Amino acid sequence: MSNEVRETWLTQDAYNRLKDELEHLSGPARVDIAHKIEAAREEGDLKENGGYHAAKDEQGKMEARIRDLTHLLKTATVGEAPESTGQVVIGTVITATVFGDEEVFLLGNREIAGDSDLNVYSEKSPLGEAILGLRVGDSTSYIAPNGKEIPVSILKVETYTGE
Repeated sequence: MSNEVRETWLTQDAYNRLKDELEHLSGPARVDIAHKIEAAREEGDLKENGGYHAAKDEQGKMEARIRDLTHLLKTATVGEAPESTGQVVIGTVITATVFGDEEVFLLGNREIAGDSDLNVYSEKSPLGEAILGLRVGDSTSYIAPNGKEIPVSILKVETYTGE
């Protein structure tokens, strides 16, 4: 793979949804977790205070999500899904035979699909890197994390409609 940096593509809907989530986490959710921590702290001995440790853990996860969202929203390209030309590009829905099974998935950031049942593979994943740029009818393979070679054939490339 080349050293090029690929931008993350988001639909406007995904961008708006993530921006709203970030605003909630950065505002009301931070205040709420601070109150939980303070209330748990007032219960006494912090070493054996399950409520305090749970609240601090929740705070850590929330702050990590805030950092991730801030970076994603700052660096994302926002716009319409790319029109399908039969070539695998970020933001298209791929139908492929992967290790003998037909799969349908979106190539891009998992945040795009939101609550959809559509599977999403990152363009940075082994599968994503292997198929990016291929056309309908092309075949390739990639090495899975377990070391197995996985054959892939591109059957269809469609425009993502948000469904």
